[in-house]
Amino acid sequence: MPEFRKDPIVGRWTIIAEERAKRPMPLRQPSYLGSEGLCPFCEGNERFTPPEIAAFRGHGAGPNGTGWRVRAVPNRHPALAIEERLDKRGEGVYDRIGGVGAHEVIIEGPEHHDSLSCLTPERVREILWMYRDRLLDLKNDTRFVHGLIFKNRGAAAGATLEHGHSQLLMSPVTPPIIEQEINGARRFFDYRGRCIYCDIIEQELGDERRIVMDSSQFVVYCPYASRFPFEMAIAPKRHASRFDQLTKGEIDELGSVLREAVWRLELALDDPAYNSVIHSAAFDPHDLPHYHWHFEIVPRLAPIGGLEWGAGYFVNPVAPETAARCLRDVELRPHAPSNRIEWRMTSRQSGLLV
Repeated sequence: MPEFRKDPIVGRWTIIAEERAKRPMPLRQPSYLGSEGLCPFCEGNERFTPPEIAAFRGHGAGPNGTGWRVRAVPNRHPALAIEERLDKRGEGVYDRIGGVGAHEVIIEGPEHHDSLSCLTPERVREILWMYRDRLLDLKNDTRFVHGLIFKNRGAAAGATLEHGHSQLLMSPVTPPIIEQEINGARRFFDYRGRCIYCDIIEQELGDERRIVMDSSQFVVYCPYASRFPFEMAIAPKRHASRFDQLTKGEIDELGSVLREAVWRLELALDDPAYNSVIHSAAFDPHDLPHYHWHFEIVPRLAPIGGLEWGAGYFVNPVAPETAARCLRDVELRPHAPSNRIEWRMTSRQSGLLV
């Protein structure tokens, strides 16, 4: 059974989950097939997934059958198990916690596709609503303190099935990277009395060089100290520390913003593998004045090497100002009757990516 183990030197938690070794092997090339010989996420194949937890369906469509638009199901090979107990205890200098949690898969549509850019903005909004609904439901379990939503797209990003899907992992501890962000933001707040994320958004909008998109309620930008080429962040302009605090109006707009940001990335980089993660604060009845939830989208263009693993230095060969300019220069125009978008790159951008 899974368990958390804590590194006694740096305080980092690791999930030991031997059950995960039984997962399908990562895709080596685009494939419609899962381990059963067909795509278990396509409409009509609902019997190949665990019974659904939640779904958005058409009127009269029953559970675990056809007629759905978005489904949430338990992960067949979970990193954490809801049946586990916390069971906190020490083993000499080591600390461990039972691997209690929830691990769900959110299937992003009934038809076979591998990208949010294939969907209409309305469909992307429903995916975001499912994220929010599942977080609000699972946070009622007092054993859980944090919910992480992430997406692996493509073999290089860790995807094992091609059909578009996201994952939700509920855990009894705050993930190390989120905790590091929160602690850094708290230090800035204690010194300046302001949210550093709000300051960054204001400065980026004023500078404009790293801005990819600017909507009424969200900003998409390439971070100043981007670790990877074409790394993007999506942040709300309204301060909120948790994703589940989104309003309907914000979700409506975010659906369009996220879809276009992903599509720009795919066009500029010829359909890359990528990871996207929602960084959100731990569950708390109060909003944190020093932390600001946000999306991170990271293309997987090259493997992480010894310098990154050994020293923690990330070497990025593409300046974020260059990346943002390339992403802005992707020209999008509607193409009827499809919901997809035709595109062409400017000569300047094409030269940069040769």
